[in-house]
Amino acid sequence: MRPSRNLWITLLLAAAAAVLLWNRYHAAHRSSLRITDLAASSPLNQPGGAEVPAEAYQVYSGIYQTPADEPLAFAQDSGTDVPQLNGSCLKPSTPDEKAMADAFEAANRRSQRWDTRFHLPGGYSVLSPRELDEAQTCLASHTQNTPQCTPYKALRHVRILGVPGFDSAHNRALVSILIKCGPYCGTGGIFEAHKENGRWKRADPTPFTSDCSWRY
Repeated sequence: MRPSRNLWITLLLAAAAAVLLWNRYHAAHRSSLRITDLAASSPLNQPGGAEVPAEAYQVYSGIYQTPADEPLAFAQDSGTDVPQLNGSCLKPSTPDEKAMADAFEAANRRSQRWDTRFHLPGGYSVLSPRELDEAQTCLASHTQNTPQCTPYKALRHVRILGVPGFDSAHNRALVSILIKCGPYCGTGGIFEAHKENGRWKRADPTPFTSDCSWRY
């Protein structure tokens, strides 16, 4: 017995409806998994910032109290990144961590300007935007011995610092350091610092910032 024409039409319509429902389900599922582009929705390092707050110098001065095995050179303009992993690499699990994450993003919404107010045992230099470009070009091309690169002859890296974001008590802070060996070479990360006996030091790693490191 052959199926009637009406039965075939009914089966075809049911199959078409099933395909439509399947496609709609997967489109909704993909949409729920889509990671927001932070560079578009919440861009950092925009021009027009003011000078870095005095407290920020205390944080980095504490972190760099141990003399480095190379000359320290910091970019004059602050800069940072928040790598995207499910929306953000930062994974706050307490109100204090959420406050630090929000404060960090707010502090770095606009690029701010560092001065020579660090207190470091081994000395340092602060590079203007022009000097930063020159230094990175010299590092990348390995031409520090040429006349134009003489001022950067001893450098192996330049560092770009983010502005810290503090908790409500200002005893904990998120900081960011990019260590550049050229325009497209280097490492970076966001980590936590805390105040101990009145001095700032790098804190032990936790899941809060464990995904916030990268390599160029």
